Amino acid sequence: MTKLSRRALFGAACLACGGGHMGLTATPVQAQQGWSPPAEGQRCPSRWGAADRRGSMNLMTPARAQSAAGLIRSGEMVELGHVLSPTMPFFGTRRFDLHTKRTFMNPQANRRGSNEEIVITEIGQVGTQLDAFPHQTIGDQVYNCVDLPGISGRSGFTEMGVHTIGTVFTRGVLIDVAGAKGVPVLGDDYEITVADLEDALRRQELQLAEGDAVLIHTGWGTLWGRDNPRYVRSCPGIGVAAAEWLISRNPILMGADNWPVECAPSKTMPDASLPVHQLALVVHGVHLLENLKLDELVRRPRKEFAFAMQPLKVEGGSGSTVAPTAMF
Repeated sequence: MTKLSRRALFGAACLACGGGHMGLTATPVQAQQGWSPPAEGQRCPSRWGAADRRGSMNLMTPARAQSAAGLIRSGEMVELGHVLSPTMPFFGTRRFDLHTKRTFMNPQANRRGSNEEIVITEIGQVGTQLDAFPHQTIGDQVYNCVDLPGISGRSGFTEMGVHTIGTVFTRGVLIDVAGAKGVPVLGDDYEITVADLEDALRRQELQLAEGDAVLIHTGWGTLWGRDNPRYVRSCPGIGVAAAEWLISRNPILMGADNWPVECAPSKTMPDASLPVHQLALVVHGVHLLENLKLDELVRRPRKEFAFAMQPLKVEGGSGSTVAPTAMF
């Protein structure tokens, strides 16, 4: 009997549950059939074995970092992180408050003053942020079918916390879907298809490679701090088929200038809650990078660059605010 790969099994599951062919957009009839994540036997163990806890970060090798460094020609840098402030869009009880402590004047004759601040925030899930694997589950399981209660503690997660991810330094590729569509911002509920990604890459004369940091420009970031209610109400982004297509290229992470990377709410999977989060983080072990600031990057003619990012060493955290950089 031929042994099918986990990815092939999942593709078959998507066909059965209405995801359609991986290269096609789901039809309205398919969308009505609903969607469910693949069963435990189809997604575990991961491609790196049952003991793996790093997922796509296994692709972060010295050779890949050295190759990325070769993309730096002028030394110019573009910051991809939003400024952390109380004017950011927030969900629920998330917040960011900064309180400056009064200047302390040291008693020595040189009058050295010292300033500090207290920051009250959910440090893992505000601003430009990277999701670690424990951030999302399928039932009570996280990546590689690890039991969530077994790694949960009052002081964070004992496995796969954001402090274990480390530095990402690899080739970055910006896929300008909005630009390929000839619009500054995609529609509020536009679901990016495989054809959209292929068209944008063809226009940019680029191909994806294993270990890339794949960033998607939807234009949604233009609403950041200007129309926060609309920003968090919905957003354009990749659908399930587009996510699977990208994941099949073995990226080190996927990111976008919106809050979930994916289209929200899902148009082709209306009964599913953020299915791409489950696909990326839980099924395939691919980190998600949200709320990117891409306005300056998208104006540059070159859409490939050296990408650098390191999450905060928050022990046991489910994610981290980050400040990524594109280097040319």
